[in-house]
Amino acid sequence: MPDSRQYHNVALIGFMGAGKSTVATLVAGMLRFQVVDTDRVIEERAGRRISEIFAADGEAAFRQREVELVAELEGARARVIATGGGLPVNPQNLASLRKHSFIVCLWASPETIYQRVRTQGHRPLLQTPDPLARIREMLAQRAPVYREADLLVGVDFRAPLETARTIVSGFRHARSHAVSHADA
Repeated sequence: MPDSRQYHNVALIGFMGAGKSTVATLVAGMLRFQVVDTDRVIEERAGRRISEIFAADGEAAFRQREVELVAELEGARARVIATGGGLPVNPQNLASLRKHSFIVCLWASPETIYQRVRTQGHRPLLQTPDPLARIREMLAQRAPVYREADLLVGVDFRAPLETARTIVSGFRHARSHAVSHADA
């Protein structure tokens, strides 16, 4: 059955440290889209860092802010949406993104993620005695959701620019394919 989805945006999903924010900026430049980094928007609106939201209000309150923001984005056009790592785990968020976005998962190994985030103290979910074990556990839990993306891009041995080019190519192909089927 042909894909009848409309691809007005690109949504990047994947685990923390996979490079979503960096790659989003590159993809947006190539497509002349604007970047929406969901974590940054939530921080700006709350006037606090995510770690402070987690500490003061709890993870559930943070996740609710994600739901509200994703719902707002349903009317957006020409955006590259860099999501927080846990955002697509909520089926409501993934369904909302699927309405308007070409969803790309940036996939990194637990070891790569650990090397990228090990010195970042603002990662509330990794404040444990064994962060690498926590990364492995969370990545295993989230993998089925991440695999629901339209495109899965391994980033362990790929430079951000190469990743961005792969995404832009996939987006353009999917968009033209959806348009050609809609016209048929």
